[in-house]
Amino acid sequence: MDRSVRNCLIAFGSNEFSVHGDARASVEWAVKEVERFVTATSNCSRFYATPAFPAGAGPDYVNAVVAINTQMTPNALLAGLHQIEAAAGRERQVRWGQRTLDIDLIAHGDTVAPNLARYTHWRDLPLEEQTKSAPDELILPHPRMQDRAFVLVPLCDVAPDWVHPVLGQTARALCDALPAADRAAVVPLEA
Repeated sequence: MDRSVRNCLIAFGSNEFSVHGDARASVEWAVKEVERFVTATSNCSRFYATPAFPAGAGPDYVNAVVAINTQMTPNALLAGLHQIEAAAGRERQVRWGQRTLDIDLIAHGDTVAPNLARYTHWRDLPLEEQTKSAPDELILPHPRMQDRAFVLVPLCDVAPDWVHPVLGQTARALCDALPAADRAAVVPLEA
């Protein structure tokens, strides 16, 4: 069993009140919970206000990304992230609906899971199909991270030189490839 330390990237978002407060308070709480859960210190991005995705899906989000080193397997880490979401009152009712807390495992080292073919299937799924179906297994790296400014802008705060294991591009290059309007819509919040 491989127990080497992996650099993991985790994205956080909220656009609803939770038992921990407003969207920002919920994300702040969740970052601390992840650090406690994996017993490691994280490198956290700034917090950002971002428009809901898809457009009109609710109030603006508060988003952040954390880079953390861990020996946990991807599935064990994901299970812990789901427990943290549940503790914030997350209910999975509507795909891409409003959320008290959304935590996504974006990358786990250079892992491509479950395999390149499944990753490619989900990455290339047309948007109209993405709204109707979700994978029943962990897909790594996150299959749509390269399309989302609300992930890539904060990711560049903590790991701009991280290289996507399939696309072979850095986080900075992926972010720079997005439309300028998408990047500009991700606005840093006051500290």
